[in-house]
Amino acid sequence: MSGELLLSYPSAFLIGLLGSTHCLGMCGGISASLSMTIPVGRGFRLRQAAMLLAFNGGRIGSYVAIATLIALLSTGAAQQWVQLAPLLRTLAGVLLILMGLSMGQWWQGIRYVEKVGAPVWKKLSPLTKRLIPVQHPLQALALGALWGWLPCGLVYSTLGWAALQPSVPQAATTMLFFGLGTLPSMLITGMAANALKRLQHNRQFRQLTGLLLIAFGLWTLPLGALH
Repeated sequence: MSGELLLSYPSAFLIGLLGSTHCLGMCGGISASLSMTIPVGRGFRLRQAAMLLAFNGGRIGSYVAIATLIALLSTGAAQQWVQLAPLLRTLAGVLLILMGLSMGQWWQGIRYVEKVGAPVWKKLSPLTKRLIPVQHPLQALALGALWGWLPCGLVYSTLGWAALQPSVPQAATTMLFFGLGTLPSMLITGMAANALKRLQHNRQFRQLTGLLLIAFGLWTLPLGALH
């Protein structure tokens, strides 16, 4: 593969940012619950921030780890990967379109894709129960690292792009920027859950976000056809 990035880091960040309302449904509840375990009093905001940053740091770390693993496997089969690249680009575009349809609440076909990761999550989910209630940032970090494996169509669509990046570090960095894009809403969730919940259920906002993801997905489809 060439050294050119197939998905720029700002684009990966934008996908994470646009898909944040989907993240609220998948991870928002656990993120908000972290704040509820902290006694209100002096230093509450500082402890709250530490918990939320640790949880989301673990979650984003898992995204980076998964991308690194996939990129290492693709590097080991470089010739076959190059031949499959057009198909994989098209698949990544289709996943973004499916994610957009889900965000806009027009069709939930992305749920069938999310079932791909269900067997792994079935093994990991019992471990999360051992970490709840969270009493320490290290527990929050471990919980976030496990939660990063939760089946998620938005993560899968971005992983598709990360797998096509020219090198392992670039694949990992792509998922880092994606994770950072999801970070603002996840941090605010723990501090202003009610306001974000209203935004999550705002039909116009969800449809606008869905249309933007669909447009991005449609824009990427010709890239697969042209290579």
